[in-house]
Amino acid sequence: MMIFSIENFDDIQNMFENNTFDEFIKKLLETYESFGPLPGLILPMLEALLPFLPLFVFVLANSMAYGLLKGFLLSWIGSVVGAIIVFLIIRKLGNTRPLKFIQKNKQVKRVMHWFERHGFGPLFLLLCFPFSPSSVINVVAGLSRIHFQQFVLAVIMGKAVMIFTISYVGESITSFAQQPVKTIIVGVCIALFWIIGKIVERKLQKKSEEEEEVIKLSDQQNRKQDEDPSSKTSKQAYK
Repeated sequence: MMIFSIENFDDIQNMFENNTFDEFIKKLLETYESFGPLPGLILPMLEALLPFLPLFVFVLANSMAYGLLKGFLLSWIGSVVGAIIVFLIIRKLGNTRPLKFIQKNKQVKRVMHWFERHGFGPLFLLLCFPFSPSSVINVVAGLSRIHFQQFVLAVIMGKAVMIFTISYVGESITSFAQQPVKTIIVGVCIALFWIIGKIVERKLQKKSEEEEEVIKLSDQQNRKQDEDPSSKTSKQAYK
């Protein structure tokens, strides 16, 4: 088969020169699709467990191999199931020594408190963006005291937005070569997604830090009042 005949970079170069690279990609996707829906489900699911795997690539491949709707559904279901599995594992093992050590990290603590206070909103926003560290988000959410139902709802809705966007790009990718303007627009949109995601992430972090400072100041004032002898005397007199 042509797919398994590539041995080095020269073969790929020859394909470009002979205009056969499109044919190679087509056959590669046909081979991928011939394994049935399992690869389309399992690969996005594995990404939740192994964060170094590229979810973006898997979603693109699914939409190109199975089509927009089927590719989207396979990627979405696999990714959501994987995220829920990670959440439940972390929630179950939250009291183990390695995870307790992670919880002591200041950054992790801030995000945990933010999820606990605001629940659905921040999770949904972070999971909407393709370049958010979804594996890290799943772990931190599992360590926090956010309700399971809130997490599941945020994952289902947030990943639907993110995966459909990538799936649309993947399903339309063959037309991009013939329409350079479309390619530029999609490239700009992806860049904007990344920039907006980073801005939202920073704003959420800043807001979390501000709220943490307010809580600290409030705690300090309460301690001072408890330690102040005059306040104790007035309390006793009142009694």
